[in-house]
Amino acid sequence: MNKTKKQSWYEKDNFWQTIAPILFTSKRISDANEEVEQFISLLNLQPGLRVCDLCCGVGRHSLELARRGFRVTAVDRTKLYLETAKEKAENEGLDIKFLQEDVRSFFRPNSFEVVINLYTSFGYFEDPEDNRNTLKNIYKSLKNDGKLLLELIGKEVLARIFRERDWREEEDMLILEERKPSKDWGTIENRWIIFKDGKKYEYSFSHKLYSAVELSNLLQECGFKRVDVYGDFGGSPYDHQAKRLVLVACK
Repeated sequence: MNKTKKQSWYEKDNFWQTIAPILFTSKRISDANEEVEQFISLLNLQPGLRVCDLCCGVGRHSLELARRGFRVTAVDRTKLYLETAKEKAENEGLDIKFLQEDVRSFFRPNSFEVVINLYTSFGYFEDPEDNRNTLKNIYKSLKNDGKLLLELIGKEVLARIFRERDWREEEDMLILEERKPSKDWGTIENRWIIFKDGKKYEYSFSHKLYSAVELSNLLQECGFKRVDVYGDFGGSPYDHQAKRLVLVACK
C-alpha cells in the first residue's frame, strides 16, 4: 500500500488562510504604492513592459503595477489569495492575468521583461535543487536582457536583529513567534502560535537563509550575467544598516 505523502508547510492552504491577516495588513497593502514607485525607479522600468509577479499573494504589487500601465501576470499557488486579488482587479477594471501555479514547475519561455519575487517568497523548499530550479525557471521566463527583482530577509540582516521569541497583537489576533537558526545559519526554523476567535492555531515552518554573496553566486550559477545588491528598494547599500536584501539580476 502506498503511503500518502505528507504535505509540506507551504502546501497547506489552511496555513495561508489563517495567516493572511498577519501577512497582508492594511499598512503592508498601502506600503505597496511606495515600494512599487521605488523599484520602478531602481530598475528604470517603463509602462507597457510585461511583468510577472511570482508569489503574488493578494496582489498588492500586481494591482499597483497594473494601475501604472504595466502588463501583469500574477502567479501564486494559493487559490484564496488569487481570488482576493482577482476580485480587486475586476472592481478596478484592471487587466491582470492570474495563474495558480507552483514556482517549481511554472515558466513561460522568453515572456517577460521583468519578474518580481518579493517579501521573502524564495527559499521555502527543503530540497536545495527545488530552490535552484525556481531561479532557472525565472531565467527561462525572462526575455534577453530581462531583469529579476528578488527581495527577502538576508542572513546578515536577520542575524543583526535576531530575537528568539516575540509576541504581538494584529487586529483580533494574538501571535506568539519562536525562531531558531539551524544548519549553521543555513535555515531558520519558525513556530507560530495564533489565538483567534477563541481558538488556538499552531504552525511550524522553515525556510532557507541566504547571505548576499550566497544568493548572488546562486543567481550567476543559474545563468544571470550580472547581479546588483541593495539594502532596500530605494537602492541603499547592503551594509550594516540594510533593512532587507534586494537583488537585481539581469539575464
